[in-house]
Amino acid sequence: MSASWLELSIDTPPEYVEPLSEIFRRYGEGGVAVEQPGGFNPDEGETAPIPDRVTVKAYLPMDADTDRRRARIDVGVRLVAHLAPVSDLRERLVNEEEWQNSWKEFFQPLRVGGRIVICPTWREFEGRQGDVIIQLDPGMAFGTGHHPTTRMCLEIIERTISPGDRALDIGCGSGILSISAVKLGAGSAVGFEIDPVAVRAARANVESNGAAELVEVVHGTLPSPLAEAQSFDLVVANISARVVVDLAPHLAACAASGGTLIASGILEDHVDRVAAALESAGATVRERLSDGDWVALAAST
Repeated sequence: MSASWLELSIDTPPEYVEPLSEIFRRYGEGGVAVEQPGGFNPDEGETAPIPDRVTVKAYLPMDADTDRRRARIDVGVRLVAHLAPVSDLRERLVNEEEWQNSWKEFFQPLRVGGRIVICPTWREFEGRQGDVIIQLDPGMAFGTGHHPTTRMCLEIIERTISPGDRALDIGCGSGILSISAVKLGAGSAVGFEIDPVAVRAARANVESNGAAELVEVVHGTLPSPLAEAQSFDLVVANISARVVVDLAPHLAACAASGGTLIASGILEDHVDRVAAALESAGATVRERLSDGDWVALAAST
């Protein structure tokens, strides 16, 4: 059978999976494949390895538009290459039958922490008892669980959430943290997001996870009448150091006494400034997680 698809692939550090997936999704066809290491046994207490490199793949149909699509992807990859040590873009011709099976074959569920599993919406997954399965569209470019900042937030949420808690998620992106909070036992969650495209994606993910009655996604940010003072047991902001610093007084004000405030999306060079802003707002930083150059802070309020 003659080749009818062009496979493009690249190796990247995990924190650049999301922007590269967005580039590949925008100009590819049929979704994006992400290959990551397996070979661990959760039943024996082993945790999923954090890979140094992840492979991202996309497929283009061989037609009159192939060269244009490939050129757009190449431009995007070159821009990312200025920021990260990604590999060269690889190309391979595949036939129709191989294409139909290959991209889905490698997009496997992603285990985070002890119980959370991020699973593509189209894939069946039978986890072990106690697993919390989050269904997400694998083509989304924000909040897939691959980025260290999202993963660290999920790990802290899993350890700190209590049944019936109210959660506030600032910069909710795909909705992954809000959805995870309610599936881990929170009574409700409110996610704020300023990007209208992300708002639509988050609402779709909330719906596909059967969480529409528990999670509200709001187009906007703090301050807001929908985020009352001292009314949230968990407040999480996975955004950037600058935004966390700017919003620190509002984030702390929304948190209930004895609650938890998680700040993530912070590069190592800016962590002291963020910690100082949280402390000035009345929170006490109690935990610091690091993954490469990224840091997440957990504070008591």
